[in-house]
Parts: sequence; C-alpha cells; structure tokens
Amino acid sequence: MLKRSISIFALLLLVAGGAIAQGTGATPAPSPEKAKTTRFTPTKAQITEGQTKLKDAKLYSGAADGKYNDDTRAAIRTYQKDNGLEVTGNFNRATVEKMGIALTDSQKGIATTAKPDDKPKTTTDKPTTTADGPKKPAPFQATEEQITALQTKLKEAKLFDGAADGKRSDAFKASVKKYQEANSLNATGGVNAATLEKAGIALTDKQKEQVKAQAAYDAAKAKTN
Repeated sequence: MLKRSISIFALLLLVAGGAIAQGTGATPAPSPEKAKTTRFTPTKAQITEGQTKLKDAKLYSGAADGKYNDDTRAAIRTYQKDNGLEVTGNFNRATVEKMGIALTDSQKGIATTAKPDDKPKTTTDKPTTTADGPKKPAPFQATEEQITALQTKLKEAKLFDGAADGKRSDAFKASVKKYQEANSLNATGGVNAATLEKAGIALTDKQKEQVKAQAAYDAAKAKTN
C-alpha cells in the first residue's frame, strides 16, 4: 500500500513538473524581418541595348556585349550630361528610361532615388576642390569631326588605310598608336588632346577647358603624393 502511494505521488509530481515546464517555456517571438534594400541593377540585355544606343549616338565605339567597361561608362556620363541626368556613369533607372529601354517588372517597383553610389558628380570641366583635393575631371572625348580629320592625316602618312568616316576601329587604334610612338607621345592608341594637337587638329573650347582641368588635377595629385 505504501509503495503504491509513493508511486502515485511520484507520478503526480512528474505530471505537475511537465505542466509547469510547458507554461513557462514561452515560444520565442519571430524576429522582425530586416528591411530589404533594393537598388536598380540593369540586366545584361539592357546594358547591351544601351551600348547599342550609345553607338548610334556616336558616343561609344566598343562592343555591345552587355558588359561595363571604361569606354561604356565614359559614354554614359556624356549621355547623362547632355540629357540633364545625374552623371553617374551607370545605367541607372533614369538613364534607361530616358533611352527608351523597357524595364522589367521587378525594376518598376524600385524607386528612382539616387543611392550612395549614384550621387550626381560634378558636370563642370573644372575640378572641384574638396577636403581630399580636386576631383578627377571627365575623360577627354574627341568629336567625330576630329576623328575624321585624324584619320585623314594618318592616311596621308601611310599609317591608316581605312575609311575616314569618324568611326573607331581596331585598325584605327593601331594606326594612332604608331603615330603616337613616332611622335614621342604616350602610345595608348586613344585619341587624346596631345595627339590631336600634334596632328594640327584644333580643340574645341570645351576640350581646352578640360585639358586645363586635367593639368590642375594632375598637379594637385602630385603634391599630395
């Protein structure tokens, strides 16, 4: 009888302990989801279409391959500046829409507010002085007329046998590089201010200001190094 009473008492204690455990074991509240940050990211197809439109506008001469490169970013900056857009060098939503490139359904829900990486940069050709020194000026851009004139000069010098059509090509770049090497210039193959001036091709007033801004930037940078 005593053993039975002890067994019943032990069973009651076990049941009571389980009830207490269930009552005090509160289920943890689900943690609130972190706010998701969204940023406009162009698709490869949109970049390809954008590069094609830049080529049609004579702002870009590279491949329309859906990949960012320095020439693409420089062309985007020129397009953005000419169209009153934030000068970021990226295919952001405002630029894509301005070009008439269709957005995806997911992109339509992303605000056009500029993100930290898309803050507008100065569009002036003169460097802006900051606490860290002047900002780097926009890259030099030769006009189609200047490229045509240079192609004509290279043809006369027997360095280029293509058409003087103002369009860039690998053959033209190779010819420019040869001309630069022959004239003790920095042989990059790019149509820069020094090459145009050496060939006797006049710069625009805007380009002259850009050259001055670049010289000021280089001088300031040299002082800080």
